[in-house]
Amino acid sequence: MLSFVIGLVLMAIMGATAQADLITAKDFMVRMKENPDLAIIDAGKVKTYATSHVKGAVHINHMDLYQKGNPIEGLILASEDLAAFFGSKGISEKSEIVIYDEGSQKYNTRIYWILKYLGAENVKMLHMNMDEWAKVRLPLVSTVTEIKPVTFTPSLNPAVYADIEEVKQSIGNPAVVLIDARTEAEYKGTTEDSQGHIPGAILIDHKTFLTDTGAFRPEEEIRKIAEDLGITPDVEIITYCKTSVRAAPVFVAFKNILGYEKVKVYDGAYNEWVVENPVVQ
Repeated sequence: MLSFVIGLVLMAIMGATAQADLITAKDFMVRMKENPDLAIIDAGKVKTYATSHVKGAVHINHMDLYQKGNPIEGLILASEDLAAFFGSKGISEKSEIVIYDEGSQKYNTRIYWILKYLGAENVKMLHMNMDEWAKVRLPLVSTVTEIKPVTFTPSLNPAVYADIEEVKQSIGNPAVVLIDARTEAEYKGTTEDSQGHIPGAILIDHKTFLTDTGAFRPEEEIRKIAEDLGITPDVEIITYCKTSVRAAPVFVAFKNILGYEKVKVYDGAYNEWVVENPVVQ
């Protein structure tokens, strides 16, 4: 009985710690007031940033974080290039960082995952609840934020990153759950740009974890989805989509909302896999 209670307590602590990286607009406002050096990333559209963004935010387009000229679309830059890019935006591995997008949860979570892979110590995502956003009245401006470049020293975190060899080894392994975060049509290979899915992968469209307004569903709803699919906290999860942008909200749902310890993103995603490996429908 005692061990059972201890287990529940540890799970609660683990979940609370993980969820700390997903903050509300009210918490965001508090952080802005307490830390004048808070690094704020607007991951939305550049046109929207030019019109209105949170005061002090720098704009980062997730597309600028990917390799150019590589036939495999969406692969992230080499770690030293990513570090140089973030440093040029005034962001170091020790910065307190808050990322927000326009409410899709795709771009803030994608950049969050990249920063955590690089070893950034203190990264938060704004959980975009539009009603709360309006009530809190975050300061919005249209002026471009002045940037003071810094040095970002990367320390790679392999615990959140899966490569193609790891995905190959996961197939048929009951201790690993491979999740395809694309649409059902893509998963089944009934669209022009998809022939099917990686063998053994299960389908969880990333929107499954989101409400109609784009916010993450409550923890209990996400946990029930996981339980209904038999995805328990002891397994390792590898999530992917076409370019691993949509895989990022699924990563956050399991890692930061449910508190699962072993969660990775397969960065190469479907685009890399399909070049030389079989898919199924």
